[in-house]
Amino acid sequence: MNVLDDSDLARAADFMRRNARLIDRHRFALHFRGGPPGPVLQALRAYENPDGGYGHALEPDLRGEGSQPVPAQHALEFLHEAGADDDPAVARIADYLASITRAGGAVPFVLPTVRGTPHAPWWQAPDDPPGSINPTATLAGLLHRAGSDHPWLEPATAFCWRYLEAPGTGLGAYDVLAILTFLDHVPDRDRAEAAFTRLRDPLDAHAHSDHHGPLDFAPDPGGYGRRLFTADVLDRELDALIGARHDDGGWDVGFPIWTPVTRPEWRGFTTVETLRTLRAYGRLKP
Repeated sequence: MNVLDDSDLARAADFMRRNARLIDRHRFALHFRGGPPGPVLQALRAYENPDGGYGHALEPDLRGEGSQPVPAQHALEFLHEAGADDDPAVARIADYLASITRAGGAVPFVLPTVRGTPHAPWWQAPDDPPGSINPTATLAGLLHRAGSDHPWLEPATAFCWRYLEAPGTGLGAYDVLAILTFLDHVPDRDRAEAAFTRLRDPLDAHAHSDHHGPLDFAPDPGGYGRRLFTADVLDRELDALIGARHDDGGWDVGFPIWTPVTRPEWRGFTTVETLRTLRAYGRLKP
């Protein structure tokens, strides 16, 4: 079994200093160097817009200034990491989501305003995009984790349950990620368990893509995603993940880079996430 140690973290720290965004450098310091949460929160503020949403390339493949749904997901993750679930920014995010919610309680994957900004070619929006399980389920799950009681959550949660309980629900890899986040954190634990049991086979069948592996769906052994894979599969994936580290101390991404700046931005984010996963599975000592 391969394990990383302090010398490996030192190499990663050097990689982060040389390449990563400020917010990811602060996240690295928070998680692996005993750094304070304040700098993470301060860096995150630069991405927030007056409407309560987030833009400014917080999601590196969306280079525009305006708010989009998926960057709000990143913001909720970073707030939680910093122990700031009670930060007023959480309610502002929910206010923003309420302002873009479609009939039925869901938010679109991406808004048409993306067209006037630099963005990766896979971010496409029709004129009137419908609400989508991705990222609605992720956002609802993260707001539940934060303990939010914002009015947006009730219709969004109801949308997610209807989607999960509808016969013939179609799934893609990103939908699986969103559903797992929702099921991990929605308060009705009995209903979540029943939904996972019912949907386990279709979730398992779609828990992969050309740039997703098992650990993307099971980054922490405590979530539902862990139950989609055997211990042997995850052990092999963890060994492979350690082996995929570059000589510069960081990890890369497996999807296309469409403009040069996104590679170091994604690599910094991915390096922090990879190290967090390795630590969660006991592959990072001490």
